[in-house]
Amino acid sequence: MNCASCGSGNQSEFAAEVLIHFRGLENIDNPGVLAFPTVLICLDCGFSQFTASTTELVELARDTRTREASTRNNHVPRGGLLLKAEKD
Repeated sequence: MNCASCGSGNQSEFAAEVLIHFRGLENIDNPGVLAFPTVLICLDCGFSQFTASTTELVELARDTRTREASTRNNHVPRGGLLLKAEKD
């Protein structure tokens, strides 16, 4: 599989610990959602992506609905993270 950003085949997977926070001062007391994904990183341009588990998606969706997180869009900036759903 080639990099979605630059097309390079020079990618590696790494174990990661990610704490996903919601934007905005209204979410300052929200501890966020802790995830432990495998991250695929392009070693040429730095574009990174990982798949969130179903459990993490449920937590994110619940907090988004409950606290109305400030932004949710599908734009993935260069070097940004792309989230996809995965079954546990």
